[in-house]
Amino acid sequence: MLEAKNLNKSFSEKQVINDLSFKVEQGEIMCLLGANGAGKSTTLNIFLNFLQPDSGQALIDGVNVHSSSGSKEKLVYLPEQVNLYQEFNAIDNLKYLASLSGLTVSEAQINAALDETGLEPGARSQSLKNYSKGMRQKVGIAFAIIREAKVLLLDEPTSGLDPSATLEFIRIVEQLAKKGAAILMVTHDFYCAHTLADKIGIMDKGTLLTLLDNKQLPLNTLENTYHELISGKSAIREAS
Repeated sequence: MLEAKNLNKSFSEKQVINDLSFKVEQGEIMCLLGANGAGKSTTLNIFLNFLQPDSGQALIDGVNVHSSSGSKEKLVYLPEQVNLYQEFNAIDNLKYLASLSGLTVSEAQINAALDETGLEPGARSQSLKNYSKGMRQKVGIAFAIIREAKVLLLDEPTSGLDPSATLEFIRIVEQLAKKGAAILMVTHDFYCAHTLADKIGIMDKGTLLTLLDNKQLPLNTLENTYHELISGKSAIREAS
């Protein structure tokens, strides 16, 4: 459903994505784990067609996102800070977003989507300026439910969330995957990646160092593997 094929991207002769390849199948969750500057967000921006790769392909359901606008109809993007209309309430925001996507939805459908995210009914008539980050995220995810998104791109979604909100976020995303969405998340959060992902890619300086099967992978093994790979690559760069 989501595939990077030998992606490369440079800015001012600095390589920020280096021959990146991976696949995310329907119903699968993949996390890209890495520090700032690893190339994680650049990867998302290529899939969103905000950036053109220098070479390689970004495919959604087999369609090159840079040669067809139809791929955008299948995805929803949830940035670190969900930018919605602060003076609108949750229901009005979702009505407006749906209309921009050419969808006609009833208030009952909107409330059903919000029910799935766990947003309290009493909060839905309040303006979003009173919402926490976790509550705004639930509105964004409700839009993915309404859109019946086949692909969900998440950029540092748990940054700034407390542990309870993080667990709630994980539960919601797991449900979307069970419905068949292919989900790509970029994060610094070892715990969230370990709890949520089917597979985890460790990135550094634009290179995918390894792709781990997360099934029955202990959290301490993930952390140790990450630090060993990153420190090992840093030592190689210093020596050269």
